[in-house]
Amino acid sequence: MSDWIKRDKDAIWHPFTPLKGMENPLMIERAEGVNLFTTDGERIIDAISSWWVNLHGHSHPHIAKAIADQATKLEHVIFAGFTHEPAITLAERLLEILPKNQSKVFFSDNGSTATEVAIKMAFQYFYNENIKKSRIIAIDGAYHGDTFGAMSVGERGPFTEPFDPYLFDVSFIDFPKAGSEERVFEQFKAYVEKGDVAAFIFEPIIQGASGMRVYSKALLDKMIALAQQNDVICIADEVMTGFGRTGKLFASDWLNHKPDIFCLSKGLTGGAIAMGVTTCTEKIQAAYRSNDLMKTFFHGHSFTANPMTCATANASLDLLLTEESEQQRENLNQQHLAFLSKIVNHAMVRNARVLGTILAFDMNTEKDTSYFNEARHYLYPYFISKGVLLRPLGNVLYLIPPYVISDEDLAYVYQTILNFLNHPPKPAEKLT
Repeated sequence: MSDWIKRDKDAIWHPFTPLKGMENPLMIERAEGVNLFTTDGERIIDAISSWWVNLHGHSHPHIAKAIADQATKLEHVIFAGFTHEPAITLAERLLEILPKNQSKVFFSDNGSTATEVAIKMAFQYFYNENIKKSRIIAIDGAYHGDTFGAMSVGERGPFTEPFDPYLFDVSFIDFPKAGSEERVFEQFKAYVEKGDVAAFIFEPIIQGASGMRVYSKALLDKMIALAQQNDVICIADEVMTGFGRTGKLFASDWLNHKPDIFCLSKGLTGGAIAMGVTTCTEKIQAAYRSNDLMKTFFHGHSFTANPMTCATANASLDLLLTEESEQQRENLNQQHLAFLSKIVNHAMVRNARVLGTILAFDMNTEKDTSYFNEARHYLYPYFISKGVLLRPLGNVLYLIPPYVISDEDLAYVYQTILNFLNHPPKPAEKLT
């Protein structure tokens, strides 16, 4: 064990990682493009964008320069009572590319806090309007973050079990699998028509952490329409789906009916610095625009609208909104579809799907899809040993690479997956 790894084990508690029985973490020295380089000189292709955040490749010079330039001018200032050019510019640019019903930007720190802001914003909207609405509808299997409000509207299970007594009550509708859309809509309608629903929160079109599960655009459109007809605030958690991942800038761009609130993070800064954003409509703001001090939205973070982070997000948008980046995303989609045709009928594969730059499929294992499916324990180390970072969601294998990945690196990742499918390093009875 290297001295660095020993020091890590002595001092650091890693996320989603048991404190006993796990392999040592890999020591990364530097990164460039889609490549991570270990201190041992090994190259690893980052095929999941380091937890879905990286859009333009690691250590991108344009983003690095924006951070460095801003650090020499204004590294931070309290955002209550002060403002600065990077934040104003970023807010204006986001409102230009978001659906036209969005009119105000609230800054926070990450995806989970963006969700917390949205939930509080929705609840206080009705409080300020003196309307009694206290319930939220969410979709079974959802993941919206790990803070308490975000956990409350997410899937209840082993991850949340220690905290279940402290989470607020939520009305969950079933995940709308193909063929169940009408039944799920009736379930949704029954909740909405009770009249006490304040908000409907969802990951638009695709659920991330529950296994890259894709569902009907038409159904979601229908649910948003019904919700808004009944004065239910619709919250789109676009933390994973935003900034081009689904083939459009935002997953909600696939819909006719636009959500009232958006939650953004991950790709917002190109994956370089943590940041969260929550945006809302003019209607929601109107409930806070009052001479009554107690109708103020009393929420904030120490690093709200950090200037270096805002500059980073502006630099990422510079890259994202180019024709070159659009072509990269289109190429990635076409490459995924071509690979899909090679594996869709493979005996080891079921439910193969592509949405924009995301490719996913379920490994044909004995057990149903689950984060705790044992397949993860041999899939992850296998691909790491081949120089590819894939972090399966149980038995769900997925690709969500940076847009800049080359055809050569993508071909290597595809071939590595094919090699695994054709020659799995496990007894056949464990994989069929």
